[in-house]
Amino acid sequence: MPVLPYEPVPCKQCGGILNPYASVDFYGKIWVCPICYTRCHFPPHYQGISEQSVPAELYPQYTTVEYTLNRTVPLHPPTYLFVVDTCVAEDELQACKSTITQVLQMIPEESHVGLVTFGTHVHVHELGFSECSKCFVFRGSKEYTSAQVVDQLGMRPVAPTRPGQPPAPPGRQFILPLADVNCETAINNVLQDLQRDPFPVPTTDRPARCTGTAMQVAEALMSASIPPGSCMARVMLFTGGPTTEGMGKIVNRDLTEEVRSHKDLAKDAAPHFRKAKKYYDALAAEMVSHGHICDIFCAALDNTGLFEMKEMIQLTGGQCVLTDSFTNPVFKDSLKRMFTSEDNEGFLGMSSHATLDVLPSRDIKISGTLGCCARSDKKSAAVADTEVGLGGTCQWKLAGLDADSTVAVMFEITGNGSALQDQSGQAPQLFIQFITRYMHWTGQLRCRVTTLTRFWTDGSNSADLINGFDQETAAALMARLATHKMETEDDFDPTRFLDRSLIRLCQRFAEYRKDDAQSFILHSNLQYFPQFMFNLRRSQFVQVFGVAPDETASHRLVLFKMPVLDALAMFQPQLVSYSFNGVEPALLDVSSIMPERILLLDAFFYVVIFHGATVAQWRKEGYQDRPEHEAFKQLLEAPKAEAQQIARRRFPVPKIVDCDQNGSQARFLLAKLNPSATYNNSTAAMSSEVIMTDDVSLQVFTEHLKRLAVQS
Repeated sequence: MPVLPYEPVPCKQCGGILNPYASVDFYGKIWVCPICYTRCHFPPHYQGISEQSVPAELYPQYTTVEYTLNRTVPLHPPTYLFVVDTCVAEDELQACKSTITQVLQMIPEESHVGLVTFGTHVHVHELGFSECSKCFVFRGSKEYTSAQVVDQLGMRPVAPTRPGQPPAPPGRQFILPLADVNCETAINNVLQDLQRDPFPVPTTDRPARCTGTAMQVAEALMSASIPPGSCMARVMLFTGGPTTEGMGKIVNRDLTEEVRSHKDLAKDAAPHFRKAKKYYDALAAEMVSHGHICDIFCAALDNTGLFEMKEMIQLTGGQCVLTDSFTNPVFKDSLKRMFTSEDNEGFLGMSSHATLDVLPSRDIKISGTLGCCARSDKKSAAVADTEVGLGGTCQWKLAGLDADSTVAVMFEITGNGSALQDQSGQAPQLFIQFITRYMHWTGQLRCRVTTLTRFWTDGSNSADLINGFDQETAAALMARLATHKMETEDDFDPTRFLDRSLIRLCQRFAEYRKDDAQSFILHSNLQYFPQFMFNLRRSQFVQVFGVAPDETASHRLVLFKMPVLDALAMFQPQLVSYSFNGVEPALLDVSSIMPERILLLDAFFYVVIFHGATVAQWRKEGYQDRPEHEAFKQLLEAPKAEAQQIARRRFPVPKIVDCDQNGSQARFLLAKLNPSATYNNSTAAMSSEVIMTDDVSLQVFTEHLKRLAVQS
């Protein structure tokens, strides 16, 4: 994609950017905006253009280009504020401190860092005080405003001594560049000396953990230290348990009170949920207004409150990692991956301070977006009355984004279709332009412009509609839409919603004779969509029984951020078979399990290496160590190498599960396979594995779909 070293040329009416679909009058130096049909003059420095000499943005192949913009705010180095939980076990705290210390060695020296620790109370460490370790303490059970925090930290700018002088910077130094010797020494000393929260915890109580207060203090500190819009500013929370103290509390300290479950949330039986959710939502709005990014790393077997804090990540475009322990490689590798340099594999390309503007043609309205972004207050005539996701605007803010960040934009067709053909007899074109202004990871301000065009078609023309249908993208979008409705609509049944949507699609676009299921045929562009919906119905996004709310929140956050193929892998995993006959794709079915096969399942959040019974027995006998069985050794190593390759390029880093047939961890694979052979059907005798479930198989699901789609 080309990066043009100059600013874009906007339309004077709608703000659209000059693009290859614009009509150009080279003689009069005028271009016509394809979105609003306004005639615009080229700026003076474009006066030399001609049919033989055109700017890059008019090249037909450059429908997506980037421009470099002039800075209006002085550049500030990237800033990271670490917020560390001390109410964890000693080995957990040591693992967390060790990983953060390693990360500090990976961060560029010009970056600024700060440290806040919390337990019963919140400690803000002053890294610029070299004489000794010094910190400011905030009571964990008290509610603070940002102004109160700034005043108590002494962060207010000092008034000028003479008229006309700018205010002097505050004397306190909590966030400093790593290149500063005092800062590097101080933060390493604080981490080295950091101990568990000293307040005693009775055996009948949970520790007093004031996560909400700590995040409020951290956000106030960050906003007072960094000029708005000047750099990428990340507040990184490391927590190891539920919030039990102060604002944002999700459960009382008494262990007899259970942490809320999905059943409690559905019945409105979680006494702290609404208050905590309101508190964290307000904190998320404050972060969005300042352009700060929130990253949360949860390492606990219990719920930590991520379900309530989800908006802080989703609205700011932050990262989320959920593990059972700070000693887990998933946590360690994921945190290090965030600071991988540009020339290394796994670089995330993290950028910041982005805005997304959407400009559609007439007869198209913007309903909203589904993704990790926050709505802006910008209005236009193209905004639809009916909202889907975050609607009511034509501009969205993305405080943080990376190379994988994806936003789904929903549109409403408002035209009546009365003029589907122009004078030449051809269907007219529609245009949609996406304008993303953001701060690149190099510090440059850039503007990425993508202009799309499609032809209008009559709604009764099924062939045109099917040819433009992308079943993978549609499945990923349905997953986002269903999970969004689950969170925002009361008594919403996601399974019924997905089933009815699929039935209506098949009734509209399949070929069949009424009341004859045997005649049912789907177009090739639709043939895998029922299978995608079948697996989505069975996935963790729809079936939340037995799943912790925090785990659900973590999965949904990643779903709303990832591109199509990664999102698809979350509920439609990829299965590959390794055998002496070679490597080949395998059906996501229990029949793919064979004794002499190794299966590799990529379910995005985890990667399973599954050894068939015979292969596992050969491995236990040590055949791979014998020279005459070199081929068997290579067979065992091939799926492991591929699993490591997947882990190196993915964020969050997936869990790698190495298991054998009939082993306890084989459940990770069996839970994702189509149960074509179960304990109560006749095909079980012909299968090498049987799944103990009452779930229907894909074949039964498809038969029911055909029968319902063709009925009169």
